[in-house]
Amino acid sequence: MFFIEAKRIIVVIFGAFLVSISLNFFLINANVYASGFSGAAQLVSSVLNDHLGIIISTGILLFLFNIPVFILGWFKVGKGFTIYSIVSVVFTTLFLEILPVLSLSDDIILNAVFGGVIAGVGVGLSLKLGASTGGMDIVAMVLSRLQDKPIGIYFLALNGIIIVLAGILYEPENALYTMVALYVSIAVIDMIHTRHEKVTAMIITHKAEELQKAIHEKMVRGITIMPATGAYSGENKNMLYLVITRYELYDLEKIINEVDAQAFTNIVQTVGIFGFFRREGEPAK
Repeated sequence: MFFIEAKRIIVVIFGAFLVSISLNFFLINANVYASGFSGAAQLVSSVLNDHLGIIISTGILLFLFNIPVFILGWFKVGKGFTIYSIVSVVFTTLFLEILPVLSLSDDIILNAVFGGVIAGVGVGLSLKLGASTGGMDIVAMVLSRLQDKPIGIYFLALNGIIIVLAGILYEPENALYTMVALYVSIAVIDMIHTRHEKVTAMIITHKAEELQKAIHEKMVRGITIMPATGAYSGENKNMLYLVITRYELYDLEKIINEVDAQAFTNIVQTVGIFGFFRREGEPAK
């Protein structure tokens, strides 16, 4: 368990480093804005500096913007998820303050594409391991769990205001290149963070009742329990069969490891389902 948590922290820190590289080496000097609160902090920092003469770094603003979102994540997403998100934001702020702001290319398209790809990899890796880079990641995660939609849709909607403000406050061209960076970033995030909206979990275990109770304490999901016999050992076991959204994979993995680390779990993509699929907040039917 310690190894798993250490690995997750290392990946989260690496993701924060990639987001910082994206901003300081590609996006900031090109006046192309990143997705999420990173882009919001970047835009506010530019406006304060260019129009009011107030110098506040992107890193400091990013940390301040995330404080109320951490509170939302703590109660709506989960304490573990939020703790890792705090780690990510703290290290992103640190890296943004340490790394120099460079211009590796004068080509704004190259800056938008490479900045978007690198930021998308950083965010996607963190989300895949059950953490985030904070900010809109948490807001989008909350909305995706309530509405069962791909997280990229919410990133696109929530980032619309950044695109509009970039076009109004600066050149309309900036808004267009920001759209390129955001689209590339969102595509990479959805590619890394499990492409399929729903997945099916088949869990072979000796502790079906305990596992079922633990899953229902955390998730609002129907479970079918079927008897199963090991072909080689001849042991009598049970198989838990359930369909979950891709954003619940981390929670399910953690529950299985805590209740029955010896359980065998097969996760397969779900192309489609028919009938009732309960979303969070809906009553049972």
